[in-house]
Amino acid sequence: MAKTSYEAKDIQVLEGLDAVRLRPGMYIGTTGPKGLHHLIWEIVDNAIDEAANKFCNRIIVTLNKDGSVTVEDNGRGIPVDMHPVLKKSAVEVVYTELHAGGKFNNENYAYSGGLHGVGASVVNALSKWCTVVVMRDNKKYEIRFETIKKNGKVKCGQVVKPLTEIGKSTSTGTIVTFMPDDSVFETVEFSYDTISKRLKELAFLNKGVEICLIDQRAENEQDVVYKSYKYDGGLKDFVKYVNEGKNILYDDPIIFEGEENGIKVEIAIQHTDSYVESVFSFVNNIPTTEGGTHEVGFRSGLTRVLNDLARKNGTLKDKDSNLMGDDFREGLTAVISIKMKNIQFEGQTKTKLGNPEAKPAVESVTVAGLNNYFGLRGTGKVFSTIIDKAVGAAKVREASKRAKDLARQKNSIENSTLVGKLASCTGRNYVNNELFIVEGDSAGGSAKQGRDRHFQAILPLRGKPLNAEKKRIDQVLANEEIRTIISALGAGIGDEFNIDNLKYHKVIILADADQDGAHIRAILITFFFRYMKELINEGHLYIGTPPLYKISKKGKSEYVYSDVELPEAVERIGGKPYNIQRYKGLGEMNPEQLWSTTMDPTNRTLVRVTIDDAAEAEKMITILMGDNIEARKQYITENADFNKTN
Repeated sequence: MAKTSYEAKDIQVLEGLDAVRLRPGMYIGTTGPKGLHHLIWEIVDNAIDEAANKFCNRIIVTLNKDGSVTVEDNGRGIPVDMHPVLKKSAVEVVYTELHAGGKFNNENYAYSGGLHGVGASVVNALSKWCTVVVMRDNKKYEIRFETIKKNGKVKCGQVVKPLTEIGKSTSTGTIVTFMPDDSVFETVEFSYDTISKRLKELAFLNKGVEICLIDQRAENEQDVVYKSYKYDGGLKDFVKYVNEGKNILYDDPIIFEGEENGIKVEIAIQHTDSYVESVFSFVNNIPTTEGGTHEVGFRSGLTRVLNDLARKNGTLKDKDSNLMGDDFREGLTAVISIKMKNIQFEGQTKTKLGNPEAKPAVESVTVAGLNNYFGLRGTGKVFSTIIDKAVGAAKVREASKRAKDLARQKNSIENSTLVGKLASCTGRNYVNNELFIVEGDSAGGSAKQGRDRHFQAILPLRGKPLNAEKKRIDQVLANEEIRTIISALGAGIGDEFNIDNLKYHKVIILADADQDGAHIRAILITFFFRYMKELINEGHLYIGTPPLYKISKKGKSEYVYSDVELPEAVERIGGKPYNIQRYKGLGEMNPEQLWSTTMDPTNRTLVRVTIDDAAEAEKMITILMGDNIEARKQYITENADFNKTN
């Protein structure tokens, strides 16, 4: 119970970094793995800002044996002189004061991803200790911060070693080492793959900058991992990388750049024989997964130029209507990178650019760049290829429009197929409602009986849905299982998808724990990624995790969800002899078992489907679900376990 009195003495003033410690989620989003890695991104972003402003060309990230991380750059080095107001070194100010940094005006950094001056200080606040070494003016300096207990209270980011000159240096730069605090984070285990993917992306975006990753956590020295990323082709290499495994329609990506009203724009594009577009955009190296005004400008410019050129060369006659932007972008892979001052993001997540001035700037550079490219000798074949692809896409668009119109009709086929198939829930509060997409009628029957019908709806699939990666949208819409999913969710598909119309807050894929179940999960995730990506981006798509085993002994039983957990579960139940049941499918569980193990919100485990790296996700879906069999074989050979022993 809250106390009834409320007086001036109850007003709490948090000093320094205490606010970060009290509410870390406000600054890094979460204290889970994503928030943990956010600490690295904050420090790396500072180094990247040096690189983006041409002061740095090498960044090294080291995962140390003790669990700490070191980020080193050869930039200018953080200033070490005394701050005129705060009367302490600039390094100390940057690491102990919120909203302190050199990026609020445009004098020190023309372009910056870090806008709020909280990055370095937040890392310090959420670390057990942090050391900063600065090289500049032919000298080397060091300062150390620690989280300590003082008068029974935890005080984070305290200076335990003031900035001290520790030697001479002929180079410049900053070396930051920090140890994340395990009392703050759910886990302090850094993921090599997560870090590697982001560093590779940053190397693509910053042409010619070398970014190294060293993982020293291996027990044996020979197992230390060293990876270096450097792409002199920049975005051109980025597009080539994303399109590996796809059938490209012309060899070299088209790349152009320019500057308009202080906004620097660089774009690379290449078409494949795919049926969907893949656009990856960035602002000051920050991924804008929800797009924004820069993407609008690019799409507008691309459509205008290609239609104008098609009319000039007679591909489009006077009587012909212009082709639509969707037609030109079918099979398009594009990377858009802009650098600008005073960036404004819609919302708090830094995922959608809101600056209106970005649209005309990007559109202008796109129009000029494409006109220049297609004005060059030898580019006519590329243009014809793009136009032919667009004309084919226009025909498919008309067919898919008819299919979509059918999908919207209340008495259409897919709505009638829902009768007797979808077991809806009685609750009308979308935020509470869940839809389980279940494999097979048998499992669907158990799920319908075992569910809580107040908020859980069940949609059984009677066959495997179509692999959306290999088919045009009109073919996808012709698949009955896909149509029933679209109709059940109620939010549309493709460019007409509207998250506001979604009928269920959680969409949960529930498939058997075998190869067929894994394939169905992959097919469904591919469909959602291609045609309802916002469902994933907004955090509505989940994977249900049914148990693999039930072990029993003397009236005691326990469900086990993975082979890794089995030995510990056997030990808990009392060891041999015991009975074990391997569930080959959801249909083997009765309704009560399915509810208690897989559907009960108080007891189940759900895995949220996320897209942390859109380019890597694009590449993986192309390899695993596309037509290139050799690329898939190679990936499986390199990454599958096959229960091999060394």
